[in-house]
Amino acid sequence: MKLYIYDHCPFCLKARMIFGLRNIPVESIVLQNDDEATPVKMIGQKMVPILQKDDSRYMAESMDIVHYVDRLDGTPLLTGKQNPDIADWLRKVNGYVNQLLLPRFAEAAFDEFSTPSARRYFTVKKEAAIGSFADHLAHSAGLIKKISDDLRALDRLIVKPNAVNGELSDDDIHLFPLLRNLTLVAGVSWPTRVADYRDNMAKQTQINLLSSMAR
Repeated sequence: MKLYIYDHCPFCLKARMIFGLRNIPVESIVLQNDDEATPVKMIGQKMVPILQKDDSRYMAESMDIVHYVDRLDGTPLLTGKQNPDIADWLRKVNGYVNQLLLPRFAEAAFDEFSTPSARRYFTVKKEAAIGSFADHLAHSAGLIKKISDDLRALDRLIVKPNAVNGELSDDDIHLFPLLRNLTLVAGVSWPTRVADYRDNMAKQTQINLLSSMAR
């Protein structure tokens, strides 16, 4: 199987997680961010992740990919119950976190931005959505305090370091990509249980953190 992704993309991270959790080999192919032709040829629109299955057919939508891969052998891993408090926490944080993340994505050494045109494509598209990256970077301090406060609230919800609710569930697939990408933001205060969960999930899923690129 082949998985077409961007490294920064949280939806791509969801798809990558299930391959790591299940230790299933997959060829990951990073598309350039300004490559519209490839995904359009595959699924009719510019969107990732895209899974090319062993029968050469394409599958889009991150959670469809997650559930397809998880159930390949009939014994899924993601059998735990979900906690509505996790969904509420994610909904709250996702209301502002892109102001921290998108400007930093645009400057980071991700493979999908390996050409100037690809990086420029991302910047133009996302600034049109959230405003000037430079302005958001200049006002990071308040948002870093806000996410640090919200991470303290999340700390109380984590049951075990290897599964947020005690048993692997879709909540882990939704939560870890955000925590992984937040390691790109310097100055965030990580509570102990959140940090342990973040690090443990990185090992379980075989996905790198971004601390070495933090700014």
